[in-house]
Amino acid sequence: MQCPRCFWLDARLKITRPNGPPFNINKTIDELFKKEFDGYRAKGEPHPLMTDNGVKAIPYAHKDLDTWRYNFTGVFALDEPTNLHVFGAVDDIWVNEAGELIVVDYKATSKDAEVGIGSAWQISYKRQLEVYQWLLRRNGFDVSDTGYFVYTNARMDVGGFGDRLEFRTKVIPYTGSDAWVAPTLLKMKACIDNDTMPPIGDAAMGGPCDFCTYARARTELTLKALQAK
Repeated sequence: MQCPRCFWLDARLKITRPNGPPFNINKTIDELFKKEFDGYRAKGEPHPLMTDNGVKAIPYAHKDLDTWRYNFTGVFALDEPTNLHVFGAVDDIWVNEAGELIVVDYKATSKDAEVGIGSAWQISYKRQLEVYQWLLRRNGFDVSDTGYFVYTNARMDVGGFGDRLEFRTKVIPYTGSDAWVAPTLLKMKACIDNDTMPPIGDAAMGGPCDFCTYARARTELTLKALQAK
């Protein structure tokens, strides 16, 4: 969805994008959220965040939940038209009164403004949630179109650190559609099978790919330097 060339290089040649720094604090917050919601899951009761935000659901209990949450297994499905193994690790799943599963994703940040999901770059958040919805449906579950982001924001308006951070947490509903997933998998398969390296991501994908733009500029500079010798 971002850059066909980066995807092709990764899938065909195992040349991956450079890794960013690990988000250890965000990971810790995810784990603590899971512990909180698991406590209410065991009791079959809604978490106060769910009650306070009018979400008529409880945390979903399932024997495979730990597998679905694990990064290297996740919820998976074999897409028969492409023979691609698709998987993703969910943060949480709730279940509503109609028996529909609700995909939940935890997010954490720290900024002065109130958190939301309306920024253009957050399309990746929405796609992530929609892929989880698609995967659960492919596994035979009834899944609500509406999922939730449990989005917490570390406050910057306090007087000091004092070995602790204070957070404000919002539960943000999002009505998704997984209609794009199946056609995108077909494009992915075609890209993988193509022996020709595809073009870099363009404006239709949110602008030229930063990674490919850097690689091109560095290559051009290197060639100029060699020619000048």
